[in-house]
Amino acid sequence: MKNMKKLIGTVIAARDSPTPSEFKLVITEIENSIPLRKGQFIAVESADVDGMLIATVTNIMKTNRYFESAEAVKEYERSGPLTTIFPADRWEYILAEAKPMGRISPSGRLERVTFPPGPGDRVFLATPEMLLQVLGLDPSGVNLGKLLHHDVPVTLNLTRLFQKHVAILAISGAGKSYLTSVLIEELLMRKPEQGRVAVVILDVHGEYTSLATASDSTKSDFSEKTTVINGPYIQLGVPKLTSYNFASFQSQMSYVQIRELNKIIKKLRGMSGKTGKPYDLNELIGMIEQSEMNPRTKEAMMGWFYDLESTQLFGFEEHPSLKERIRVGEATIFDLREIISLRKKQIIVNYLINSLFNLRKRGEIPPFVFILEEAHQFCPEGPAISKGIIETIAREGRKFYASLVLISQRPVRLSTTVLSQLNSQIYLRITNPYDLKLIGQSSEMVDKASLDTITTLNVGEALIVGNAVSHPIFVKIRNRYSPSPQISMSLEEIAKKYEGKSP
Repeated sequence: MKNMKKLIGTVIAARDSPTPSEFKLVITEIENSIPLRKGQFIAVESADVDGMLIATVTNIMKTNRYFESAEAVKEYERSGPLTTIFPADRWEYILAEAKPMGRISPSGRLERVTFPPGPGDRVFLATPEMLLQVLGLDPSGVNLGKLLHHDVPVTLNLTRLFQKHVAILAISGAGKSYLTSVLIEELLMRKPEQGRVAVVILDVHGEYTSLATASDSTKSDFSEKTTVINGPYIQLGVPKLTSYNFASFQSQMSYVQIRELNKIIKKLRGMSGKTGKPYDLNELIGMIEQSEMNPRTKEAMMGWFYDLESTQLFGFEEHPSLKERIRVGEATIFDLREIISLRKKQIIVNYLINSLFNLRKRGEIPPFVFILEEAHQFCPEGPAISKGIIETIAREGRKFYASLVLISQRPVRLSTTVLSQLNSQIYLRITNPYDLKLIGQSSEMVDKASLDTITTLNVGEALIVGNAVSHPIFVKIRNRYSPSPQISMSLEEIAKKYEGKSP
């Protein structure tokens, strides 16, 4: 039966427990060799608690009274296995430690536990219905996979997940890009009646371009909903840029220089309005050269603008037109793998996020999710061209339904201002002690036990904490539907393909 609870054990009296914050249980129902696992959710039926108490298993121990004394075991084992002398196998039992999450009151609400369960209370595995209620899962939400050790889909509510931004953090090779691909697939599969958003991906290494590959399977073909813009074809429209935009590209500009530049841009826009022709960076540089500003101010500004022109990023018009390109239910991937210069990439990110945010504030594009790979390159703790606008969206984006998903393998290098605003965090395996320390300090939802578990997660396993869920959960990421990118192939396969020997 769907709602039948599976009995697994009984609460016991132990030193200093049970309490409202922890209790122990002995496993009494063993149908297989592993009846319970660390991290599973259990339910306690207790009259004292006035409702069903929900808890997480924090530790599991095996014990046997015949093996408690090392000296005795050593002596008895001299003449053969101890089990041939005593019925030791009958005295082996499993103990578990658990931490209460809350109690489901008769009204159906999850409330704080203020009184412990009693010794002798029966313990059950939490049912899927209980977990949906307790964890704040949404059956029509974004499906990332299955709850670890439970056959329960982890379906996260769209608003709770994205409105206050997301961080995906893990070491290289732990599955960040795979998880992000699953996330993108879920957004592209949503139906209009479920609520859809536009998806923008800043792809540093070309890891998501396979989403645009046509497939024979309807379920896995996202090619008609995905557009890839190659880095060399990205062009920043000079007529759209203000003096403050240019100042963000060149942090050395003073207020006086910004003011003088603003006069020149205003004059150029007036001329362009009369002729109907846009202007580019060369014309702007020409106007600066003809201006009557202070010679030293002019010389410095000319040098900066010649430097910007050398990037070959600026033109008469914006390409692609973001207002036309960003569409609800579709993904736009900016593939920057051919761009080597970090400065050029930061300028592109600055321009894209600034333009998207302004378009969104005016209601000219749909609500969007901006996914930024290698986020520590673009919003580090130190200075960066793109850092300011990312911090602005992190603080203000939720008011305009402009959401960030920042992906990084080095959270310790991320701006603490930005990190503090990413209210939903998804951690895959992390082992660096400095990163772990930062996570422990920045997220009150991650305790020491969770930090210890993060270091041992397998590829494809993740811990989700924060606004997206009501309680930290471990999830086994589902298989992706779209083709895997070529860069995920083995070294042997890539080598064979290069030599033309692959079948």
